[in-house]
Amino acid sequence: MSGGIALYERDSRFGKYVSPRLLLSYNGPVLRRYATKYPSQQTSRHYKIMSSLANALAQRGYSRVTLNCWSSITDLRPFLATGWSASPLYTYVVPIAHLEHLWGRMEQNLRRLIKRCENDGMTVREDDDFETFYRLHSNTMTRKGHLPYLPEQSFRRFFNAIRKENLCRLFQAQLPNGSLIATQLVLLGENNISHTVTAASDPEFQQTGVNAFLRWKSFNALSKMGFSENDLTGAGFGRVTHFKSQLGGDLHLFLVLDSPSTLRSRIAGLAGAFYRKARSTIMRRSWR
Repeated sequence: MSGGIALYERDSRFGKYVSPRLLLSYNGPVLRRYATKYPSQQTSRHYKIMSSLANALAQRGYSRVTLNCWSSITDLRPFLATGWSASPLYTYVVPIAHLEHLWGRMEQNLRRLIKRCENDGMTVREDDDFETFYRLHSNTMTRKGHLPYLPEQSFRRFFNAIRKENLCRLFQAQLPNGSLIATQLVLLGENNISHTVTAASDPEFQQTGVNAFLRWKSFNALSKMGFSENDLTGAGFGRVTHFKSQLGGDLHLFLVLDSPSTLRSRIAGLAGAFYRKARSTIMRRSWR
C-alpha cells in the first residue's frame, strides 16, 4: 500500500458526496513514508500517489468532495492542478508525554481551578455510562442551538462498536456524592495521537472549573496509556476555542480540500446553509 483515502459516502437529493462528519474530523490522504536518501524522491512519489487519487475521485461522479487533511499533509499540488481548492483550518494539539512540562504551559487560572476541584473532592472515572454521557452531550448541544452529533440509538451503536475494539475512552467527572457533571469522549488508535471529539458538562457546575479538571485528568490517563498528544479537534472562534488555547497546546494548521464546484454542489451548499441557520434559530428559541 502506497497511499489512499477512506471515502465515507453519504446520499443527498443532489447525489452522493463525501465530507467530514462531527465524529470524523479528518478524512484526507494517507501516504506511506519512504526511507529515501533524497527528499526529492519522496516528494516525487507522493506527487504521483496524490495525482492518482485525484484522478480516481474525479471518475466517481460525486456531487462534491471535501477532504480534511491531517497537518502533516502540506503538499497538495496534484489536487490544486486539477481544479481543487484548499483553505486553512486550525486545531489545538496538546503534548501530553511530559505532564510536568504541560502543567507549566497551562494558564495559571486553569491550574488554580484544577486544584480547587481536587480539594473539593471531585474525581474522574473512566466508564461505559453512555446514558449520562449522551444526556450531557444532548443538553449541551441544544443550549448552543445544535442537534446532537447523532441520534441516541445511532450514537449508542457507534460507541459500543468502537469501545468493543478499544478505540475510545469515555472520561466523566463526578462530585463526592457520585453525581456525574462533565464528560468527554476520546478516540484512540494505534499511533500516539488521541482525539477528543466531544465534551459536555452540566451548566450548573461550569463555574467550578470542572471542564479544566476533566481535561487535565484525561491527559494524565492518556499519557499513562502511552499517548504523546491529544488533538482537541477544532479551533474556530469563540469561548470554547479560548478555553482550548489555555490548556497548553500548540495551534496546528490543516488544509481542507474541496473538489471543483458544480452547479448541483452549489445548490446543495446554499440549501444546507439555509437549513442549518433555520434549525439553529428554532432550537435556540425553544431552549429559552
